[in-house]
Amino acid sequence: MSGHNKWSTIKHKKGAVDAKRGKIFTKIIKEITVAARLGGADPDGNPRLRAAVDKAKAENMPKENIERAIKKGTGDLEGVTYEEINYEGYGPGGAAVLVEVMTDNRNRSVSDIRSIFTKCNGNMGETGCVSWIFDKKGLVVFSKPADFDRLFEAALEAGAEDVTDEGDQIEVVTDPANFIEVRESLAKAGFKCDSAEVTMIPQTMVKLEGKQAENMLKLMERLEDNDDVQNVYANFDISSEEMERMM
Repeated sequence: MSGHNKWSTIKHKKGAVDAKRGKIFTKIIKEITVAARLGGADPDGNPRLRAAVDKAKAENMPKENIERAIKKGTGDLEGVTYEEINYEGYGPGGAAVLVEVMTDNRNRSVSDIRSIFTKCNGNMGETGCVSWIFDKKGLVVFSKPADFDRLFEAALEAGAEDVTDEGDQIEVVTDPANFIEVRESLAKAGFKCDSAEVTMIPQTMVKLEGKQAENMLKLMERLEDNDDVQNVYANFDISSEEMERMM
């Protein structure tokens, strides 16, 4: 079970997603606000905002919440100004961890993130120590049964870079610039995705088991639970058997 996109599967299995819906809303609102501040209020001309609004709708966020977040970003409503920062480090077993933060207090954030790494047998690193391991990509995931051959052809025709059969799901990888176009083309072709996001995909994986696997999941959970953290990416690999043992 690899860390780059199946971490979301682990969260669902652990029952954490619904319990933390309020935190999910908060993170999405931050992303909408920053996207609107940087690229304007029109989702059609602002791909980052479009992706954030689509994610909000997928989580059934009320329309007024979305509109309010956009207005805070453009300055039409008073709001907090967030700074975007990336922190990098190593988890148990040397797994690479990339943490995306939006914060109104840099000192608080770095202190909190360093503390979480330390308590979970990891350590913060210097800027650039692990970011080179990750590539920014669009990722669209489909459950089986799906017609792999037809999905493969439709995805490549839409401009996807790669389509892989991962056993229980099919993953379509795109250039971030083509992400929305590919996702919408596949939807029009009749393929309903389980998830779609611009994410960071690791080039190499680190296999973890036993105590290292347990501590890695604790690290991921505690980082994601931090109010300043938007996204966490890692290159750990945990077998399905190991996951069953820990659940």
